[in-house]
Amino acid sequence: MEKNRSVQELEELANILRQNVIKILHKARSGHPAGSLGMADIFAALYFKHLNLYPKKPKHPDRDILVLSNGHICPVMYAAMAGKGFFPKDELLTLRKAGSRLQGHPHREALPGLETSSGPLGSGISQAAGMALALKNDRKPNKVVCITSDGEHQSGNTWEAVMFAEKYGLGNLTVIVDRNNIQIDGNTEDIMPLKSLREKYASFGWGAIEINGNNMKEILVALHKSMQPRKHPLVIISHTTPGKGVSFMENKYEWHGRTLSEEEAMKAVEELEENRGKIL
Repeated sequence: MEKNRSVQELEELANILRQNVIKILHKARSGHPAGSLGMADIFAALYFKHLNLYPKKPKHPDRDILVLSNGHICPVMYAAMAGKGFFPKDELLTLRKAGSRLQGHPHREALPGLETSSGPLGSGISQAAGMALALKNDRKPNKVVCITSDGEHQSGNTWEAVMFAEKYGLGNLTVIVDRNNIQIDGNTEDIMPLKSLREKYASFGWGAIEINGNNMKEILVALHKSMQPRKHPLVIISHTTPGKGVSFMENKYEWHGRTLSEEEAMKAVEELEENRGKIL
């Protein structure tokens, strides 16, 4: 049934993910809200429609692989995993607490359903490319999707992985770039200009498309394209609004890693509730 979810249903789910992100980050008193909110639409589409996942059997051999390179946006990933049934939703409120399985950056040995540990930025595409190569060599149809930030494209090892993936013709690999134009200390184009990532990837031989990463219709079209047989890896440059859905947070790099006060959290959830969805 999930494969048949409508655009409206997925938008509703994205709204719920955003509300849960606000609640758990406020409870934790630390974390990264801007990117988590901005990528909620992508995660809703991946977890509730696009990827073949098996919450009761997380290591199922037919599962698709999701690699989160920018691990600091794990709150939205955890919210999606809980919604999918990988673990109880109440456990979301343990984010960043001592002994919790929901660490501030994902640790794959702590929580079933995580494929990699992430924290140091710039390593995700390398990990995903290795997995994609292994699947290709084994002639398996599983998809590999890597979510990465725009800021970590300032790291040289990102481009080494891009070259590697094209050399080995990893048509089973899709990279989704969260092009939100911010990083922890400012705007990406002020700190280290990235300019056109689509042109950069295309120059390395990748298929490259650009979308509005907060438009569910565009997301679904891009993900559908990613499933078509191809000889080259594909990148989806996803232009998102950091802090999406909460007006006082949108497009402000200060919210990359800032915590929410009680008043701010209540205001954010109220604003999201006015649109659609439910509270955790």
